[in-house]
Amino acid sequence: MAETILRTEALGKIYTTGAVEVAALRGVDFGAREGEFVVLLGPSGSGKSTFLNIVGGLDRATSGRVFFADHDLTQASDRALTLYRRDHVGFVFQFYNLVPSLTARENVALVTEIARDPMKPEEALAVVGLADRLDHFPAQLSGGEQQRVAIARAIAKRPGLLLCDEPTGALDSTTGVRVLEALTRVNLDIGATTLVITHNVAIADVADRVVHFADGRIVADTPNPRRRAPSEIAW
Repeated sequence: MAETILRTEALGKIYTTGAVEVAALRGVDFGAREGEFVVLLGPSGSGKSTFLNIVGGLDRATSGRVFFADHDLTQASDRALTLYRRDHVGFVFQFYNLVPSLTARENVALVTEIARDPMKPEEALAVVGLADRLDHFPAQLSGGEQQRVAIARAIAKRPGLLLCDEPTGALDSTTGVRVLEALTRVNLDIGATTLVITHNVAIADVADRVVHFADGRIVADTPNPRRRAPSEIAW
């Protein structure tokens, strides 16, 4: 059994607007093992993205604690969180955020030039099946190919944690399957603990475990008896 690499204890987050307080997270206890693939499900406003932002070091909790490996992130300085994001976390979002004037290779190189032990851009792009698109600009790539470049950029630093927020949300089913194939390949090839937020319940079948959020809490945490291949999913 792999060791737990990510853990939260009684994680809470309150947003304040004027006199109004909104509890986005309410005492979330969570753990993920090294190399585990976890899908996070739940309606809009259930706390999934807030949770991902906090464990990724993009936001801070109001209460509770977050641990990555043996590091307590809760009291970390802004600089320490910046280093954590740079060295250990890869992010993939619904929108690709590629630089239009740079090729696929150059977009990935933006990360490899500052990472501690990076892959070569060509290697990262090969992992996601884009070895033949190295010198294409984003405008010359399909939506699914652009998302796979974004995944290559996220994994080029060899992150311990890969966080994906609706990575197939803007894609049709055929293209979405290709992106899921890239994510599962990355999870297996580089061993990154992978957390994927989605509204598509079918995607849950590719995971080791499915965690359901509702009203800022985890309401179910269910292991899958078998991980299905993305090509087996009926969208």
